Amino acid sequence: MASLNVGNLGEYLREQRRTAQLSLRQLADAAGVSNPYLSQIERGLRKPSAEVLQQVAKALRISAETLYVRAGILDAERDRDEVETRAVILADPTLTEAQKLALLQIYESFRKENGTGSDGRGHGDVDGADARARQSDAGPQQTAG
Repeated sequence: MASLNVGNLGEYLREQRRTAQLSLRQLADAAGVSNPYLSQIERGLRKPSAEVLQQVAKALRISAETLYVRAGILDAERDRDEVETRAVILADPTLTEAQKLALLQIYESFRKENGTGSDGRGHGDVDGADARARQSDAGPQQTAG
């Protein structure tokens, strides 16, 4: 039985493909999936695996997390703002890859500074999140000055 989000995912993929000015066949080739299978995903008839979504996201140069949320793999409410912000940055065709990376690093540093940084689920600096968790488990180590 298909998830309710599958149609939404398909519409979103179609919109992203058209924005990228790719034909269905071009995207299928770039993602390494069959043309009929990708067509079925776009029409909401198939629910792709996380691996297929990752391949499609890479081919479209968008965030895989955004597709995971749309497919119902990730909780739609949790981290929606973060996922969408990252997706917008990654999808901006006017930025170079180095600029996108720099923006994502700055964004993550601000989130950490405000106490809303990565949670260890693949949204950035997992080691930093683990270090914060270990520090909070150990209790206060330093006094603010």
